Amino acid sequence: MAYNELIKNFGRIRDYMREFYLYGFKSREEFTKKSARSYDDEKRRLESWLGDCMRFRQTPEGKNVFISIDSRLSRRNPLYAAWKARSFTDGDITLHFILFDILYDPALSLTLSELTAEIDLYLQNFDEPRTFDESTVRKKLKEYVNEGIVIAEKRGKTVYYRRSADDLPEIGNLLDFFSEAAPLGVIGSFLLDKMPPREDLFTFKHHYITGAMDSEIACTLLTAIGEKRCITLETVNRHNDRISENHVVPLRIMYSTRSGRQYLMAYAPRFKQISSYRTDNIVSVRIDEVCERYDELRARLEQMAPHLWGVSTQSASGQRILEHVSFTVRYEKDEMHIHQRLVREKRCGSVEKLDVNTSRFTADVYDAGEMMPWIRSFICRITDFQCTNRELERQFREDLRQMYALYGLEGGEEK
Repeated sequence: MAYNELIKNFGRIRDYMREFYLYGFKSREEFTKKSARSYDDEKRRLESWLGDCMRFRQTPEGKNVFISIDSRLSRRNPLYAAWKARSFTDGDITLHFILFDILYDPALSLTLSELTAEIDLYLQNFDEPRTFDESTVRKKLKEYVNEGIVIAEKRGKTVYYRRSADDLPEIGNLLDFFSEAAPLGVIGSFLLDKMPPREDLFTFKHHYITGAMDSEIACTLLTAIGEKRCITLETVNRHNDRISENHVVPLRIMYSTRSGRQYLMAYAPRFKQISSYRTDNIVSVRIDEVCERYDELRARLEQMAPHLWGVSTQSASGQRILEHVSFTVRYEKDEMHIHQRLVREKRCGSVEKLDVNTSRFTADVYDAGEMMPWIRSFICRITDFQCTNRELERQFREDLRQMYALYGLEGGEEK
């Protein structure tokens, strides 16, 4: 049975869930941010949500707890359960249901004063009825208007409120995909809860679920981007738990199809450069003033995009110069898929077919180091490797020599 205590502060739950399961489970003794009682309470709550996905392994240091999900069997992101456990105050939830009971008919329109009077009538038979003044009702209606579930219509100088039609169209297949693949997929998960059970059409080979915990952060960032505003970020350094504050201009959110991580590309006036910030390292976001230079900065990012392999905008040396990378691969007659893979995965690079069995890849990027894991996947077929970042090229060749030595082979001297 799920843990019944609902939560108000989602930032705290996000922090616990990451500490417990996403960045390695911590024992009662290792978790020092809160008391042992808080540890037990939060651990019990998270286990109630993730019980079917939790696994245990006994080690010399004790029991190791981790999340294990088989995407062939589980086609729904289990971390959305945390969002669905968010709570409201007694007043919030009471006013919510009363308003929508009064406005049940989408054709009925009432003014603020009429709605407030109807609420008083609704509660008059209770022994100790709650009271809601016009200011409270107005704020709640404004919130619902912004969400699109209440429609405000002005007739002369008077505003009338009515409920929007909430019939869900037949978009189940779309929501099945959106809820598991999109950065704000939790919205699709909430909508699916309102639909009757149905057969799932999608199975995900690479199912990245951890972005669910950053949905609120991503939503705030997208709001700031849409309004062309500056923001103040609080980011955490996970090596020393130090939190720093940065005033930046958000330009784009980029999503890694390899790791599932989300990154904010933003201009930092303090350093006068565009940099990336991992959204799972962002603790909080505050939306600030409108940025007058927003279009100029966004255009600068667009100009840089053809030379971004990932999200790094500068080399390991800290310089913003383009690094040229080139490597040649050779394959057999029955391995034509190698050339096709190069074409499919080249991103901002280019691929040239030299002959029937040889292809060359070239690219000019800001950080060639980001490419190395991908380039290494072609080892044993690479006949030539060149990079203007000499230290990176030297390291690549040294890694090959060490690999040959590890297997007791001679060679390792490539061009």
